Amino acid sequence: MELLRRNLFADDRLHAVRAIAFIALIAAPATAQPAQNDRPLQISVEVSPLRVEISTAPGGTTTQAITIHNTGTAPVRVRATISDWHLSMEGAPQFAPAADARYSASSWTRLAPPEQVIDANRDGIVRFTIAVPADASAAGYRTGVLFEFGPADGAPAARGHDVVVRSRIATLIYANVGNPAAAVDLADLKARTPPDQPAQIVAVLKNTSRRTVRTRGTMTIFDSAGAKVGVIAVPDVPVLPESEREIAIDTVDRETDRRLPPGDYRVEVRIDVGMAAVLVGETTFKVS
Repeated sequence: MELLRRNLFADDRLHAVRAIAFIALIAAPATAQPAQNDRPLQISVEVSPLRVEISTAPGGTTTQAITIHNTGTAPVRVRATISDWHLSMEGAPQFAPAADARYSASSWTRLAPPEQVIDANRDGIVRFTIAVPADASAAGYRTGVLFEFGPADGAPAARGHDVVVRSRIATLIYANVGNPAAAVDLADLKARTPPDQPAQIVAVLKNTSRRTVRTRGTMTIFDSAGAKVGVIAVPDVPVLPESEREIAIDTVDRETDRRLPPGDYRVEVRIDVGMAAVLVGETTFKVS
């Protein structure tokens, strides 16, 4: 396998960072301050799977099921809708109409049922069907199923002083049509230190292809004498077609919480995104 090697140097500017490898969004909109006797209505559900990856050809049709398990003690009403989404630079899902509809699979997707009531400790099933047009180009398309939960009667205003905080969970769907070639560049590699946190190495990947890729690889840490002091896995995250995103790699092993002693360090990052060449970059950082 060929190695694509570039020397990339540390950026000493400090930024707040949020390292996110999310495939679901949980949102709680602001509510008015409850009165003293208001009682919160607690809803507890599990959705599985939270990520679906489909490989198909133009003209293909795929149907799959999503399971919603009501782990609470009362029935819950579930509303399912189809939603476009994209990823922020840091990798957080953003649910909004697609600014670039070329990669949206929402118009190809149908749900059944769009609404249902699930009794306590019971499962509900929502099926989605994606019918890819026969003239669809080879590319990585996407859509999502957004679930909203509420009281079974559907009329929270009629429940006296009950306070309902609605929540949403999404299943992200990747519809990979054909097999377009990947074209990804390691645009930057820099060290930054979040407040009161160990340093992170941030790789900026630029995907110029029409394919969604996922990352894998390693980051090797060397001390000032050149001795290897640790190897950390690169997070497995998606990079959407024709997009750029950051991947934050911790310099601390989260399983052991083993921290580096003060000193100067060099890192070599190797990232495999499914191309013939492995992306390789180097940079330095300091532990105070």
